[in-house]
Amino acid sequence: MFSIIKQSLNNGHRGGIAFVLGVSFSDILLVLVSNVFTELFSSISSHRVPIGISGSIFLIGLGVYFVFFKKVKVNEQGQQATISFRKSDYAKIFLSGFFMNLLNPGIFLFWITASSTMLSHTVEQRIIIYATCLLMVLASDIAKVMLAGKIRNRLTPHNIHIINRINGIILIGFGIALIWGLLVYLKRM
Repeated sequence: MFSIIKQSLNNGHRGGIAFVLGVSFSDILLVLVSNVFTELFSSISSHRVPIGISGSIFLIGLGVYFVFFKKVKVNEQGQQATISFRKSDYAKIFLSGFFMNLLNPGIFLFWITASSTMLSHTVEQRIIIYATCLLMVLASDIAKVMLAGKIRNRLTPHNIHIINRINGIILIGFGIALIWGLLVYLKRM
């Protein structure tokens, strides 16, 4: 949630929507794959540690970038500069949302669990359930983007810089928590 709001604040409505669409596309992909390859996921879950490490490294890397390297661009009036994006920039934002969601082991395991509990439902019922769930998630994410745009004009570049740092610290924290969880998981084995 915080990453969606931060993307909207830093990149405007279009950048936020590109990020949300990346997240949504990865959810759709995970739903499709988890339903088609439910048996495959039982063997993939044995690779939980490498998937978790990849996701953790990705989150920590993003966090380090936001804490130490992400700069807020300001114009002559001291306000946040408007950035014009090319299609490739939107593609990068889309892919960051896609991979941030896809490499999250929690999301991965959520859809595996959901697909395995839905095996007793008919295909039509599953389509309705998943479509409703995915549309609700997408609608709430788009609402976050639009609401972030409403507060955007009230934020100073300094406040946005602080938000970027907080977001970075949160991402680093989640990455470390994922690694910690993997270490605990390995100890139990």
